[in-house]
Amino acid sequence: MGFRDVEGSARIRARIQGSNAPQLESAGRSASVPSARRADRPATVEPVFVLGVDPGLTRCGYGAVRRAGTVLRAEAAGVLTTPSDAPLPERLAELQQGVRSLLAELKPDAVAVERVFFQSNVRTAMSIGQASGLVLAESVSAGCAVAEYTPTQVKSAVTGTGSAPKDQVRRMVTALLTLTTPQSHADVYDALALAICHLAAAPLRARMEVASR
Repeated sequence: MGFRDVEGSARIRARIQGSNAPQLESAGRSASVPSARRADRPATVEPVFVLGVDPGLTRCGYGAVRRAGTVLRAEAAGVLTTPSDAPLPERLAELQQGVRSLLAELKPDAVAVERVFFQSNVRTAMSIGQASGLVLAESVSAGCAVAEYTPTQVKSAVTGTGSAPKDQVRRMVTALLTLTTPQSHADVYDALALAICHLAAAPLRARMEVASR
């Protein structure tokens, strides 16, 4: 089954590549909720369709993963890009439109975003922070549940160790989702890994929310 093509703004290019459905032992019960986003959906209902986003201004990777029982299936993935020679306000506006289009088309139950950490390159850190804030705000405005995960948390969920190299993460994402076509950007694998991480963590998060009431 191929990924859906998601149309963004005129100058943002979304690269869509194919996958097949995987077989995976789920970390908890499957939720009997609609795949479409619902603003009135209780926060304690486990998501079944998650959009993972690896934020970036030059390249913003995304990957949407649906869970059906013990099966995980990647339904959409790609990279939103903005021209590096364009003024910053224009780039942010284009990325915003691209993210907004993704959310409107895919209607995920939840959005998982990589948590921004300090980087030695200040300019890169600032652009990632700006892109991350934009994704978080648009996701909340769209009525999605939002979660942030550190790279260590994502690696642990996907590979079993927080110190796994990127190549190991890529191999595990490929195996878990039975991807038949190599993805052209590492950002896509990172985004898919974020979605997998959130689906694995969802049962525990739901129980914690119930216990805290």
